[in-house]
Amino acid sequence: MANIEGKVVLITGASSGIGEVTARHLAKQGAKVMLGARRTDNLEKIVKDIKDAGGSAAFKSVDVVKRDEVDAFVKAAIDEFGKVDVIVNNAGLMPLSPLTALKVDEWDRMVDVNIKGTLYGIAAVLPLMKKQGSGQVINLSSVAGHVVFPGGAVYCGTKFAVRAISEGLRQENKDIRVTIISPGAVATELLEHITDEETAKMADGFGQIAISSQAIAESVAFAIGQPDDVDVNEMIVRPTVQDL
Repeated sequence: MANIEGKVVLITGASSGIGEVTARHLAKQGAKVMLGARRTDNLEKIVKDIKDAGGSAAFKSVDVVKRDEVDAFVKAAIDEFGKVDVIVNNAGLMPLSPLTALKVDEWDRMVDVNIKGTLYGIAAVLPLMKKQGSGQVINLSSVAGHVVFPGGAVYCGTKFAVRAISEGLRQENKDIRVTIISPGAVATELLEHITDEETAKMADGFGQIAISSQAIAESVAFAIGQPDDVDVNEMIVRPTVQDL
């Protein structure tokens, strides 16, 4: 993991779950981590913990659906650490429901966070990475970006989109590493976003088999830690017993 030490890694959705655990894990590997999310009280505590353990970290409030805030988040990282080596576009929502439930507001929010939030993250770092001739974009998709299931039509659509966008980014930029990580059932707050009662009951099964966020954090670290000429393009990481 020598290729992690000293790298400046930006992480969205870093106030809990996969984002938080990834920030803590990378900091232990010697990365300088910039945490972004809306819940700054959580971010402040995480950053303090990292610094108290001898790591290097900072944070800035960011709502990924607002492009100016994503731009400001990246600028804050440059002001703090002087560069950007990696961005982990991790922020996401999963309010599953059947289309007949017509939860259009939830559809809109998923499109805004899961797709546009990822695009805004790419847009904020791409000019910097092109100028320096290197960089890595890690986008969090999902097993739902590989297979569609009842109650997941819109969520799956957003995660399929993340994979398509990531692959296009990879093909267009030979000087930038692009990684898609697709988690299966992971113990995070995502299941709490489900407001449809029947779908929530169905999703409980996934919660019972969920693996720790640490598994995803280690996958992110693996992708970053490869030599610069090695691009780990895609990983699916899920519980051994998961069917989907």
